[in-house]
Parts: sequence; C-alpha cells; structure tokens
Amino acid sequence: MIGLLQRVSLARVVVDAEVVAEIGPGLLVLVGVERGDDEARAERLLERILNYRVFPDADDRMNLSLRDIAGGLLLVPQFTLAADTRKGNRPGFSSAAKPDDGQCLFNHVYACARELHAGVEKGIFGADMQVSLTNDGPVTFWLQC
Repeated sequence: MIGLLQRVSLARVVVDAEVVAEIGPGLLVLVGVERGDDEARAERLLERILNYRVFPDADDRMNLSLRDIAGGLLLVPQFTLAADTRKGNRPGFSSAAKPDDGQCLFNHVYACARELHAGVEKGIFGADMQVSLTNDGPVTFWLQC
C-alpha cells in the first residue's frame, strides 16, 4: 500500500459541487492500493500515518505526529499512485489492485482510522473528486508498506 502524506493547514474534497470532506490542520493522505495488499499491510500503513513525525515541536523540528497534535486526517483513494511510470510516456496500471479489492482495503483503512483517531474524513472511492489543499511547508512524504 502507498500513502502520499501532505501536511496541510486545510484540505477538502468536492464531488458534484458538494463538499464531502474537509479538515483543518493535519494530514491529507492519498492512498493507493496495489495487487497483493492485504489488511495487515493496510493497518501497518495507517499506524505509520498516525505516528509519522512531520509536525513541528517547540524548537521547530519535525518531531510531532498527527496523534500528538490531534490533527485532522483526510484519506483520499488514488489508484494512480500504483502506476508503473518506468518506461514510455503512458502510465501502466497492472500493479494496481482490482477496483473491488482496492475499495475494500481503502474502506478498511478508513474504518480503522476512525477507531484510532478523531477527526477522520474521506473521499469517495471511484468518484470524480476535486481535491484542494494548502500544503503546510510544503511537507510531503511517500510511505509504502
């Protein structure tokens, strides 16, 4: 599984001109599911997301996690993260999970996140989403489990 974390001061998802999810300070995480991913891998990615130290402490060092600051978490499904871009001018998606598998694991991550952390929102799997954010820093990290 892949998580593209972005530290944000604000992030939202709009579908059909309606805001379906929005957070203030916290993390926007684009989530990609690859073939062979399972619930254990999904749970490991979530633990890393919640504990990854990307927020500044009193000395302005990235030393605090999302849990430490009680920040918002916006999870957005993004199958294009699993694209193979190593050759040519067109991405290949053979390594991406099948849609049903991807949706199941994305929903698992979301459900687990809601049990472990307050302020969790999500985008809509398979929808045409407009995602907007104010990247704080900018701070962006690629996590793969």
